[in-house]
Amino acid sequence: PYFPEYVRPIVPDPGLDETYQNLTPERIEQVIKSVIGKKAAHLKAMLETCVKCGLCAQACQWYLSHDGDPTYAPVAKVNMTLGEMLRRDGKVEPEFIRFASRVVHTECNICHRCSMYCPFGLDITAVIRLVRRICLILGVVPQRQLDQNQSFVITLNQVWLSQNDYIDALLWQEEEGRAEIKRFKIPIDKEGAEIMWCPLGAEPKTTVEHIYRFAKIFNVAGTDWTMSSDKWDVSNMPMFLNDYFTMIRVVRGVFESAKRLRVKRIVITECGHANYAMRGIGPVTLGYKDLPFKVQHALEYFDEIIKTGKVKIDPEKRVKEPVTLHDPCNSIRRSGLAESFRSVARALCEDFRDMQPNREHNFCCNSGGGLAALSNWAAHKARGNRVKAEQIMATGAKKVITPCHNCHTGIGEVIRYWKLPVKTTYIDEILAEAMVIPDELKVESG
Repeated sequence: PYFPEYVRPIVPDPGLDETYQNLTPERIEQVIKSVIGKKAAHLKAMLETCVKCGLCAQACQWYLSHDGDPTYAPVAKVNMTLGEMLRRDGKVEPEFIRFASRVVHTECNICHRCSMYCPFGLDITAVIRLVRRICLILGVVPQRQLDQNQSFVITLNQVWLSQNDYIDALLWQEEEGRAEIKRFKIPIDKEGAEIMWCPLGAEPKTTVEHIYRFAKIFNVAGTDWTMSSDKWDVSNMPMFLNDYFTMIRVVRGVFESAKRLRVKRIVITECGHANYAMRGIGPVTLGYKDLPFKVQHALEYFDEIIKTGKVKIDPEKRVKEPVTLHDPCNSIRRSGLAESFRSVARALCEDFRDMQPNREHNFCCNSGGGLAALSNWAAHKARGNRVKAEQIMATGAKKVITPCHNCHTGIGEVIRYWKLPVKTTYIDEILAEAMVIPDELKVESG
């Protein structure tokens, strides 16, 4: 009832429904004022600069997918959360923090599309992140997001994976690979290698096929590569919750591994937000002017080895059915990798079809900004991305390339909820199947 027009279905979540009950108005006011601090005047000026033109609303998939419900407009999300905190000078109730946390954690992906269209250049996503910071310090965060964040605090990976289990997964996939490729190797802690490949935490725990496919590609391409035994997870939930200290610990840890092994390049797996954390926020926050190594997204590496002929594509194994490509926000809108992604897609697919709009104008998957962790909110997220379902169907594609784990989750939820006759796929999945294995690397059958 803070905003009577805000009507939502109930989605049980202990992180929102229980934690706020322990708060006091005094504690809330203290945290709000400590986070906002000297930025109050700047933030008030930002809110007053907004002329309510509606361009941010037209840019938001949540607003469009809910038939123009004004409470889903980015400007409304800002006014209902930070705006209310400023108007009341931080004197808000525990129930309000619960409400604000639901808005900023489950109805915004921090995808930056609204900010891109703002005629005044107002960074709406920065405001949402600030409110998330307040909610994090107060401990009112959707449970599964907070669980992943705590996993990073303790283990520096997102899935509570021990170092022994991680290394065991690598050795297991190396053993599997030797049945297909001669001298198949997953090097661990090899000093002086050209490339250090870094996975996400979920890959060695639940989707080990990615480790197998990347290792297969590296082996066939003849790449001088390695993996680190420690500080290896490039995903970064703390970045989404604005846990600054842990966010930087994660990035610093990966950089320390690269320095320890004296590699020339870090290649990260198919992930958008890891790309942004490792190339955008991380280096600047750590004070780097120039990194002592290069950081690449996996698809930049794939584009390189295809164009240089280090791997050859079997024409018979190129994807025949119509394929479209989802543009991960943190790789495209924030990092400008659209053409590398399309170069690889066209090399592997006979009938590639772009979504409309595309590249930096594409819509978010609705699992970005940490929402991929919220499987209990899946229907809510999919309802909020009807526009993505319409985008996909308009292409006539039978497959959607989702070159990001979070996007893979989000698009999968959209496909299941809206019952689309489409399947998702990763680029490593297509490339590992379509590339030619040289005769000298083939394991003889029998």
